[in-house]
Amino acid sequence: MGNTSNDVGSNVTAVTVAELAGLNTLGISLARIDFAPGGINPPHTHPRATEVLTVIEGSLLVGFVTSNPDNRLFTKMLEKGDVFVFPQGLIHFQKNVGYGHALAIAGLSSQNPGVITIANAVFGSNPDIAEDILAKAFQVDIKVVRQIQSKF
Repeated sequence: MGNTSNDVGSNVTAVTVAELAGLNTLGISLARIDFAPGGINPPHTHPRATEVLTVIEGSLLVGFVTSNPDNRLFTKMLEKGDVFVFPQGLIHFQKNVGYGHALAIAGLSSQNPGVITIANAVFGSNPDIAEDILAKAFQVDIKVVRQIQSKF
């Protein structure tokens, strides 16, 4: 089991072409996602792959958001053996809603799917995105932006 003792309560173990050269040109990769009780795989996207998630153990709330202008949220409760598809490039997430640990395996349609974790990218970029831009985008005070940035 991956170490889930972190701020989000999950651990993703990726197997892409970077970890397994034999995947080169095959157009596939995998990830194992371990969840502590209440743990999340935070909102993220894969710019180069569709993801097919299978729940191995536990209960997960999963969801994705469609693109602008609708930004419609689709969610589903998954149990052991259930499968869900996250379309390429769309923001999606998972949350362990069970009482014990949960485990899922994800298959991705690229040997190099990429991952952009939304909070990390927006609030933890290097260099920082200007505070006034984030404050205006999120319609909050600059102090709120500074507080969030300090966590990344």
